[in-house]
Amino acid sequence: MELNYRKFFYIMEIQGDLKLISSTTIVAVKMEEKVAIAGDGQVTITGNIVMKNRAKKVRTLYAGKVIAGFAGSVADSFTLFEMFEKQLESYSGNLRRAAVELAKEWRTDRFLRRLDAMLVVASGDALLVLSGSGEVIEPDDGVTAIGSGGGYALAAARALVRKTELSPAEICRIALEIAAEICVFTNSDITIEEIQ
Repeated sequence: MELNYRKFFYIMEIQGDLKLISSTTIVAVKMEEKVAIAGDGQVTITGNIVMKNRAKKVRTLYAGKVIAGFAGSVADSFTLFEMFEKQLESYSGNLRRAAVELAKEWRTDRFLRRLDAMLVVASGDALLVLSGSGEVIEPDDGVTAIGSGGGYALAAARALVRKTELSPAEICRIALEIAAEICVFTNSDITIEEIQ
């Protein structure tokens, strides 16, 4: 029997039970001017249904000079990617300024406040986490992670940074593989983007 997704979502919305949860894990590592962001490919809805295994949640922006990854609602994240890229254009690629401006707009706009996502953005200059409540956080150690398996990936990446000579991209891959072994909302179909 083929499931009619449009009908399924309509019924769930009528019943008030619609929970479109796009669980994922994003991990980022920055070492000097080298930075990598990696994300898994799993898209989960209603808490426990895997809808897709090979989603790409990490991409390059601003002519390949900036990398961004998202956790949360896919449509909301794409909206935020577009807005962030416009901010990058407005501020000539200044990552910190673009991030602060996006966070201010995201927090204060009535429509945008409802967007359910988090972003990790990076360039050779900075690594930042952005959220809808106005946070623009730069990790102290150049390692961060968000999403359902973020805690697992963060712990693995920090251990690898401290105890190995691996590159940021290699650390991100291994950290996500470890998270995928532990977190049911994270899979091992990994996308990695890096700037060197």
